[in-house]
Amino acid sequence: MFFSQAGARPRMWEASPSEHKKWVEVFKACDEENKGYLSREDFKVAVVMLFGYKPSKIEADAVMSSVDPNTSGILLKEFLDIVRKKKEAQLYRNEIRHIFTAFDRHYRGYLTLEDFKKAFKQVAPKLSERIILEVFSG
Repeated sequence: MFFSQAGARPRMWEASPSEHKKWVEVFKACDEENKGYLSREDFKVAVVMLFGYKPSKIEADAVMSSVDPNTSGILLKEFLDIVRKKKEAQLYRNEIRHIFTAFDRHYRGYLTLEDFKKAFKQVAPKLSERIILEVFSG
């Protein structure tokens, strides 16, 4: 899957019904006392369950500061939005990695100008070398 517009992030991703159900189940499992919200520690456990890593203090702080200050934690609706955005970002990074890997034919972990030119000849053969050099130079 390539970008819908050159250099733009893909349009908003939507969870399948089964994924959405899983997220709700994780929320309920982490809200052990049925408070109706997740505390900071509950949120960390939920991220481990869904994404396989413990969020850093910075990430947890950012999430907690973004929730409605009139509540004691992250409500289900907010949680679902946070998880959707995290999943969307994860898919975007995977897409970038996939595209990069397709261009990195020698598996070096970086692209040379020649790699870049060959890749663009395949995906955009009419693109001028000047434009390719501008893109490569950043």
